[in-house]
Amino acid sequence: MDKYYYLISQLPELQFGKSSYMTSERFLEEAGKWLPLRDRKRLENIDFSVYEPESGDSDTVRLFKAFEEKFRKDLALWREARKKSRDYKPAMFPVSAVREGNPLEKEQSLLRLRWQFISTLEQGHHFDFDYIALYYMKLQIQDRLSLFEPEKGLERFQTLCKVSV
Repeated sequence: MDKYYYLISQLPELQFGKSSYMTSERFLEEAGKWLPLRDRKRLENIDFSVYEPESGDSDTVRLFKAFEEKFRKDLALWREARKKSRDYKPAMFPVSAVREGNPLEKEQSLLRLRWQFISTLEQGHHFDFDYIALYYMKLQIQDRLSLFEPEKGLERFQTLCKVSV
């Protein structure tokens, strides 16, 4: 447990949408120096986009996965109702998160809601495995957000167009 203090105390603060020198890959590398093997393996198996519970998940990670499952179901119900021109008031997110803006802005809005939920789960966790797991999920969200950089996206698009011509 004392090694958790060393790892966590050297981590930079994360803010939604702000880039950091810490990536999920770099974090796993650093965590590997401090965590016991069992915890390293548990950490490596965490993926914020997977909502099915696994045997090694902590209670906090299970809470996030339950949230994610409800969130996705609610989003699917809202989209289905919209296709059929019916009203549906989602319980897990404000309609403005998916109604306003272009697809990129909507995706960013949905990621922000996940980030905010992770932040609520951090309460009471300061120097334990759950804090590390939640931090890692936030890094995964940051990694996903970094994929949306317009310059990188245009570069990738142009590369794909050259290959297919």
